Amino acid sequence: MDADIAVIGLGAMGSMTAWQLARSGASVLGFEQYGLGHDRGASAGESRLFRMAYHEGAAYVPMLRRARALWQELSDSSGLPLFRPTGCLSIGLPELPQMRRVRESVDEHGLDHEILDPDVLAARYPQHRVHDGEIGILDAGGGVLRPELAVLAACAQAQRHGARLLPHTPVENVRFEDDRVRITAAGTEYTARTVVFTAGPWSRQLVPGLAPHLTLRPLVLTWFAPTGDPAEWAPERFPAFIRDTDGVHLFGVPMMDGMSVKTGFADAFGDLSGTDEYTRDLDERRLRPIGEAVRSFLPGLHPDPVRYSVYMDAYTSDRTAVVDRVPGTERALVLAGFSGHGFKLAPAFGRIAADLALRGGTDLDLGAMSAARFTAA
Repeated sequence: MDADIAVIGLGAMGSMTAWQLARSGASVLGFEQYGLGHDRGASAGESRLFRMAYHEGAAYVPMLRRARALWQELSDSSGLPLFRPTGCLSIGLPELPQMRRVRESVDEHGLDHEILDPDVLAARYPQHRVHDGEIGILDAGGGVLRPELAVLAACAQAQRHGARLLPHTPVENVRFEDDRVRITAAGTEYTARTVVFTAGPWSRQLVPGLAPHLTLRPLVLTWFAPTGDPAEWAPERFPAFIRDTDGVHLFGVPMMDGMSVKTGFADAFGDLSGTDEYTRDLDERRLRPIGEAVRSFLPGLHPDPVRYSVYMDAYTSDRTAVVDRVPGTERALVLAGFSGHGFKLAPAFGRIAADLALRGGTDLDLGAMSAARFTAA
């Protein structure tokens, strides 16, 4: 047997899973078809938002608390600045469902926050053009994560605890037997007692039963330069933000590279038929709606992006991940379908995967993430 547990895919979820398994004493074998810390899946992009007051619902807050503690632990153990506390500002009309869910998060879980009425919001954060009636909810526990550094740090910690990680080693076949799993990767066969699939957009190939329930979508991120003083957009003065105005969902982070502010849309660039349709290049015209949103909501930025990048993720119909055993076998777990909002939770999901693989259970509620909701007849 080559390992107790094999992890297939070493992006955000796989690297965190390998770290948590190895630190728990398991022998771990990890496979990655690209290099460690690559930029083809859902994990890259220089910066990602972390937020405790969650648009997706208050039920995520216990998991977010676990994730935040683990982010700090990974930062401390690696010596890398993985998390920048800036707060996270939600902007929108108070009656919007997503703003109501943010309020529910802070009220149900006693999160440190501040409600900003329209006048206070406009005065404190003049970078945002506030529309009539819009409020701000400042989540003090929010901030900015550094994804590439984080994946590399988790891989390094996994290796420090004895994990064997194999980059540039694509998995070609997985076969289940009574007492083991046989994995063929880059022409070589390996065996493990259990396998964890953390392959992001490639989960459709590796876990065919989930393929009809996972839709691939590009994640397009854009960077805009300020027209005036760059200090106005520094992390100390401009929190990470999410905005829902007039049907536009815009998110962004403060200036992290010294010259530009990152923003992005969600679910605005269509679907991909498969991973082979992924491209890093976009027709410039497809970026114009983001530029128009920036012109409207962030008038202190030039409305043409200075750069952009394209990633991809797998989405479920209910935008809730699948974190469960693979139907039909006790020797496989799958973590997939994070629907564009999984990265911030990655360390917690890594711990969950390790607990499921090693102990058969977890203390966090995964009922909504069951694979059976899609695969049941």
